[in-house]
Amino acid sequence: METARIGVTGLAVMGRNLARNLARHGHPVAVHNRTSARTKSLVDEFGHEGAFLPADTPERFVASLERPRRLVIMVKAGGPTDAVIDEFAPLLEPGDMIVDGGNANFADTRRRESALRERGVHFVGAGISGGEEGALHGPSIMPGGSAASYEALGPLLEDISAKVDGTPCCTHVGPDGAGHFVKMVHNGIEYADMQLIAESYDLLRHAAGLAPAEIAEVFRTWNTGRLGSYLIEITAEVLAHTDAATGRPFVDVVLDQAEQKGTGRWTVQTALDLGVPVGGIAEAVFARSVSGHASLREAAQNLPGPSRAPVAGPDFAEAVEKALYASKIVAYAQGFHQIQAGSAEYGWNIDLGAMATIWRGGCIIRARFLDRIRAAYETDPQTPTLLTDPHFTEAVGDAQEAWRDVVSIAAKLGIPAPGFSTALAYYDSLRAPRLPAALTQGQRDYFGAHTYRRTDREGTYHTLWSADRTETTP
Repeated sequence: METARIGVTGLAVMGRNLARNLARHGHPVAVHNRTSARTKSLVDEFGHEGAFLPADTPERFVASLERPRRLVIMVKAGGPTDAVIDEFAPLLEPGDMIVDGGNANFADTRRRESALRERGVHFVGAGISGGEEGALHGPSIMPGGSAASYEALGPLLEDISAKVDGTPCCTHVGPDGAGHFVKMVHNGIEYADMQLIAESYDLLRHAAGLAPAEIAEVFRTWNTGRLGSYLIEITAEVLAHTDAATGRPFVDVVLDQAEQKGTGRWTVQTALDLGVPVGGIAEAVFARSVSGHASLREAAQNLPGPSRAPVAGPDFAEAVEKALYASKIVAYAQGFHQIQAGSAEYGWNIDLGAMATIWRGGCIIRARFLDRIRAAYETDPQTPTLLTDPHFTEAVGDAQEAWRDVVSIAAKLGIPAPGFSTALAYYDSLRAPRLPAALTQGQRDYFGAHTYRRTDREGTYHTLWSADRTETTP
């Protein structure tokens, strides 16, 4: 019986394109879907691209896989993923592996990996970024799981991943849920990056008075420099597009209510659990949330605000570019800090430089400056924050005056810029020699006897606020 090196079950757009990518690279691939019509459609339409082995039942699908069996599931996260695992796991043998290529919550991945490990089956949570085009032409892949599973699976994933300077945008991230954790933070950074770009557009339009087509040219210029990235590139294309039905700029006919699938929220929720400040990502999530509360926004339309007048001066676009670059550095610094904290919490030993390396191609946040991030962690793998890397310290230092001006102008004109503002506040919080948290601790001790520590000696203290205000050591 002819066998396949790897199998894909779940042939919606992402699964179909991933299977095609594998076949195009010369890997015989078994394909299966709950509805066999979708399997037949794939083979009929794209069978010329490589060796596909269609299967109409789970049993035939598993039987067509060479050992160790590599079974990739591309279905909706949550219950559907558990259902597919429950269906296929009894058909597998020790040493076989199930690969979840969806956007699963890393906690679910840890649970599934632990349960399947008891049966001798490897479970790999693989973050895949790049959308449907990336899945077909070369995504960035972030697989977790055991080292043994990567030995058998890694060469195939590296083969189909994007390549930058000949280096695959795929590497073993770490045990159990490490891959999906990193993909989650990747998506959180993506939220922040998109919000900062949107704020840049809003400022250029409503503070500088530029039309969308003019702003598109600004973004095209930025894409040739240090801000060069996939998101900047497609932003220029969106802003230059004219709606065929109305002749108006496309961006003016799109409803201004941004949707989200949940990975950004997961990033923020997990950061709260880890005690890691990711304000830039959080503000991006909340900005989408605010945009979606249409009735709330409608009720607030008559709230008083400042008079708006375009800001004169040809240098404003340059100031916004500097503010965007500095804020972008902060967003990535926060994301990498969260990966660092998660790695320490769960014992994953994640190589941060390697994460920057595999994000340089294929994924949505691929950007020129990821090379600088990779270099920063190669120089000092334990750097506490990217902001202290000499290159980024200099870059933000050079940008900070323009950054402050842009935030100030936004506030004066009543243009919401939560991404820029919170990034600047984070930067200033890190560099401040003293924070007002000392007062917060005094308040907490006053109303709840939560105690405090002192700057001049060790120990924990409490002041008897309602008595004689003497200091005690609980």
